[in-house]
Amino acid sequence: MTRPDDAAERARVVHVVLPGGITGPTAPSGGNTYDLRVCRDLPDLGWRVRRLAAPGTWPRPDRAATAGLARRLAELPDGAVVLLDGLVACGVPDVLAPEAARLRTAVLVHLPLADETGLAPGVAADLDARERRALHTVRAVVATSEWAAGRIRAHHGLAASRVAVARPGVDAAPQATGTDGAGRLLCVAALTPRKGHHRLVDALLTLAGDFPWTCDLVGGAGRDARYADELRQKVRKSGLGGRIRFAGPRAATELDAYYAAADLLVLTSYAETYGMVLTEALARGIPVLATAVGGVPEAVGTAPDGSVPGLLVPDGEPAALGAALRAWFDDAGLRRRLTISARGRRAMLEGWEMTSHGLAEVLERLRDEPWSR
Repeated sequence: MTRPDDAAERARVVHVVLPGGITGPTAPSGGNTYDLRVCRDLPDLGWRVRRLAAPGTWPRPDRAATAGLARRLAELPDGAVVLLDGLVACGVPDVLAPEAARLRTAVLVHLPLADETGLAPGVAADLDARERRALHTVRAVVATSEWAAGRIRAHHGLAASRVAVARPGVDAAPQATGTDGAGRLLCVAALTPRKGHHRLVDALLTLAGDFPWTCDLVGGAGRDARYADELRQKVRKSGLGGRIRFAGPRAATELDAYYAAADLLVLTSYAETYGMVLTEALARGIPVLATAVGGVPEAVGTAPDGSVPGLLVPDGEPAALGAALRAWFDDAGLRRRLTISARGRRAMLEGWEMTSHGLAEVLERLRDEPWSR
């Protein structure tokens, strides 16, 4: 390829490589929401966004998908600014390497590949090695939390200057009315092993006869239909099918309605680089209960008075989750304090404009770097 004639035009274009099917009705994940939102907002900062869909079973694509991505990158003009979703980029360093010298590339890492729960050890090790090579190949890496940035730098041996942070934003939302202030629980997460729904169900089983609660599980089966089926069977066998309800994937006004009715947002993940659903709940003044993994404490944050707007339980201690839920139901004073704290945190949350500004700064640095073929 040759350098484009109109360098100024090239300098204000970013080619964003996204997983195929990102806008599908069954794919309202946090990472997809983030990608689509910054594509929408970057034009307000002077960037022309050209979206490139990359169909395939990422991060382990077949030959056709790998060849298709290689072809799309090869068609881009020399010196083009390219932002690749990490799910697509991190598993194919051999596709990135031939274009590294002529393209200004950055990778947006939503979740390190080896952090996905349930991978065989050999698969996890292979993905981790591929990711390391990919991130050393590109010019910049964007993480979605300070925690994730620190982990990427330390684990993959990247210089601090090469890893930037652009945390997910959150839209302002009406304060949730909830129900009785206690009994309506909500979990918004794809039905995958990493989200830990099974341990939430186990904890709820210990409380079945003690409190009048319900729990809505909002999220699709994603890439693990077997896990979703096993979870549904577990709930059916428990006899709590009327209280633990599978709502499927929801978005927009449908999801808003679930938040509006919630008293507590619960997220029992094994790994999270941030946890967008936590800030979405807090934006509505809903307290949260979550496992304190990865970037979750960063997302939950604190209210102006220094209080934590929720209950953070240690990972790997199943009894702690049940104990936290019991404390929530037992102690009206605790619920009141957490609700006040959540409403305080609500006023401090950053909007998506901060996310786009952070990402735009990375793109500007790429654009301004000395370039030679």
